[in-house]
Amino acid sequence: MQPTLNLSIAAPSLRWKIAFSLFLTGLAGAGQANEHAAHNADHAVVAPAQLAPVVITAVQQSSPLTIIADPKQARQPVPASDATDYLKTIPGFSAIRSGGTNGDPVLRGMFGSRLNLLANGGQMLGACPNRMDAPSSYISPETFDKLTVIKGPQSVIWGPGASAGTVRFDREPEQFSEADSRLHASLLAGSDGRLDKLIDGAVGNQDGYLRISGNEAQADDYQDGNGDTVPSRYRKWNGDVALGWTPDSDTLLELSAGKGDGEARYAGRGMDGTQFARESLGLRFERSNLGAIDKLEARVYYNYADHIMDNFRLRAPDPTSMMPMPMAAQVDRRTLGGRVAMTFNWDDLELITGVDALRSEHRERSSSYDMMSGSYTDADEFAWDKDAVMHNYGLFGELTWYQTELSRVITGARLDRASAKDYRAEIRGMMMNTPNPTAGETRSDTLPSGFVRYERDLSSSPTTLYAGLGHVERFPDYWELFSASTGPSGARNAFDGIRPEKTTQLDVGVQYQQNNLQAWASGYLGQIRDYILFDYSPGMMGMASSQADNIDARIMGGELGLAYDLSSHWKADTTLAYAWGKNSSNGQPLPQMPPLEARFGLSYEQSDWSAGALWRVVAEQNRIDEGKGNVVGQDVGQSAGFGVFSFNAAYRLDEHVKLSAGVDNLFDKAYAEHLNLAGNSAFGYPADSIAINEPGRTLWAKLDLDF
Repeated sequence: MQPTLNLSIAAPSLRWKIAFSLFLTGLAGAGQANEHAAHNADHAVVAPAQLAPVVITAVQQSSPLTIIADPKQARQPVPASDATDYLKTIPGFSAIRSGGTNGDPVLRGMFGSRLNLLANGGQMLGACPNRMDAPSSYISPETFDKLTVIKGPQSVIWGPGASAGTVRFDREPEQFSEADSRLHASLLAGSDGRLDKLIDGAVGNQDGYLRISGNEAQADDYQDGNGDTVPSRYRKWNGDVALGWTPDSDTLLELSAGKGDGEARYAGRGMDGTQFARESLGLRFERSNLGAIDKLEARVYYNYADHIMDNFRLRAPDPTSMMPMPMAAQVDRRTLGGRVAMTFNWDDLELITGVDALRSEHRERSSSYDMMSGSYTDADEFAWDKDAVMHNYGLFGELTWYQTELSRVITGARLDRASAKDYRAEIRGMMMNTPNPTAGETRSDTLPSGFVRYERDLSSSPTTLYAGLGHVERFPDYWELFSASTGPSGARNAFDGIRPEKTTQLDVGVQYQQNNLQAWASGYLGQIRDYILFDYSPGMMGMASSQADNIDARIMGGELGLAYDLSSHWKADTTLAYAWGKNSSNGQPLPQMPPLEARFGLSYEQSDWSAGALWRVVAEQNRIDEGKGNVVGQDVGQSAGFGVFSFNAAYRLDEHVKLSAGVDNLFDKAYAEHLNLAGNSAFGYPADSIAINEPGRTLWAKLDLDF
């Protein structure tokens, strides 16, 4: 694979040359700063004390229903290759696994567009009908500055449909008061050929800045705890550039652009991903102190995903499967969106209001194979077929009333107009195509959402109590409308019959924080009308098929966390997460629900070094509905519980250099996650295979440089 970069950065090699030049600039800037400090020794400022470097083993809740984390910090297990890999370490999150990378995030058992995932304020939607390129697969966490998670339907300002929650990966604007530069770089090496390289630097002054970031990540097939090789190798790269103009302290105008690509093979799929091409453009404007308007924010973005999947470049076609010959499919998705929001502040009120919009177009084309001549024609030799165009226009407002010094009421409302048009002339089947009964049709809905939450700080202790009630009506996403083989009984297809999902959920919790103790608990209870469920059953001649249907469901669960400083050097932390769901329509368990999970951490910090241990314990999952699930996964059977022990250490060589290392799955345990795909026969897995095993003992080391 030879990636090319056609925007401001011409190619990966040029990208690294530019970044290296930036590295030299950073060193020169540091040298000038030291020379200047020596020249003015009598005016020297004492540097703040350096805290011991720490490897993060548990991300605690920052405030009611909100988690804020730094994606650049080293963490255990081995630092993340994509957004899902990072999110699964946060209490309440899990992942539908498919091998080494590009899993799909799940929050409280909820999947897909129920979880609103934003990268730099925009949606990067994948193109694969089975979400091989999930939106999270296009995000490299360490290239971002801030991760924000809002649990439940408790915000309306970040887009439609966020019934499970909202996840935001953001790059913060650079701030230079004078001509200066900064640089962050890291190098990660680990077992099974893991090698990650990253560089993120900026130069600028009080009038503006230039920021360039790039990363490359790769790994070979890993070995599970039994010593068996799991097909999972991947290669990926990203490059992004941002040019900002800051004419004064109240104004920001930023233009950003980026590209990326990759490949990955999957033990649990019939095809591999041999292209994950990404193009991104964004324009951002912010202005503060505009008279009555405290802050004005405006953003437009363009994201393009061009994805290729095939069964022959990273594996040999399986002669016993339904695809015994070379096959490839190419899909792309072009997303254009924007948002304008205004913030108003009065004595005891804060209002954020605005509009957002999104247009998404999906196309596809497939390869051809002549059985008689044995000749193969690749997908790019054929014209694109547009199959879907989707729109969403939203109006939102979120009001915070500071009722007293100790209490707050936060409420929000949102109204969306969503539509989808079916451009498919035919519906493709394994053996033959059939006419599409909804060809050329458009469906649309007007969908209200809203919430109200009360927060109360106790005067007698540093404790906050909260309770919130939210309602979200979610338009079916592309995968729910176009990926299923059939729709509900009596409907012409899924596009015709699937109704919008309606979630009403109560969230309650408590937050406690003192100098040496942080404790929190959050719980939820929800009712989902017209929950969209996929039912998998064998079709004709044993071919797999799927039916999308609407059911009613009930959900409940919660998370809790505790971090306690045992002494000035020792710290203990623990988190617990549980999710439960029931199909109210037939009394069966709601499928694809993660089991009870607990994490126990213990760390020691002193001066320039730290050490820590993590014990992750996951219960068995017996509440399943076999053959039911979502567009990616289904319940294939009950799963056993397991416990995995890991160890880490970190050392700061000086104020610029930090080294961290770890051993994941120290005792080389063979285990599989409940949310996982079954092994594919092309790699020798039996037809009735259960979930793919996770990596065995994994060693890794990470070097961080900051100037």
